[in-house]
Amino acid sequence: MQSLIPHVRAFPARIDARADERESFGRLARGQSPEALFITCSDSRVVPSVFTGARPGQLFELRTAGNAVPPYGGASAPSGEAATIEYAVGVLQVPEIVVCGHSHCGAVGARVRGDDLAAVPAVGGWLAAQLPEPAELAADDDERHQADVAAAVQRHVRAQLARLRAYPCVAQREAAGELRLRGWFYAIDTGLVLEHQPHADAFLPL
Repeated sequence: MQSLIPHVRAFPARIDARADERESFGRLARGQSPEALFITCSDSRVVPSVFTGARPGQLFELRTAGNAVPPYGGASAPSGEAATIEYAVGVLQVPEIVVCGHSHCGAVGARVRGDDLAAVPAVGGWLAAQLPEPAELAADDDERHQADVAAAVQRHVRAQLARLRAYPCVAQREAAGELRLRGWFYAIDTGLVLEHQPHADAFLPL
């Protein structure tokens, strides 16, 4: 954090020096009305505000290993992820949800390759529980050797969208035409964003 701390220390002064920034952050202190719930990977290379240009207050973010969405369990199987989704959809009434996978994903790559994760049992358990079976992620043996397993990540994104639709709050608002779900794929090396187009069942440039 040493390279970041000077920015943290100077941040309040920068806000105070600009009237528009003071007003903007003042509004945020009074409440939030984000434009979307943005579900993406915990990977440090994936920073939604960088490639979307989002300002504070525009995105309600949920970050998990492999941008995984746990199955809905209700009160009998609560999770931080489910609570975040329910709050965004049911309380904040976000109009859109984006599930964003990315190239060079370590989580999906480990699952496709069948990496030995015995040294990190929590990671192994999470991936086994939340990501599709390796055979569902990988279409053929050649894909198992791709560095970025892009096609596998895109199939994984589609699987997470299906999981989201099993959440009652999501299903109700989508059926009412009040909520739109999007599947994105972000290429770390180029910055290109692809979006899943249901009519073609393909990820195409946004």
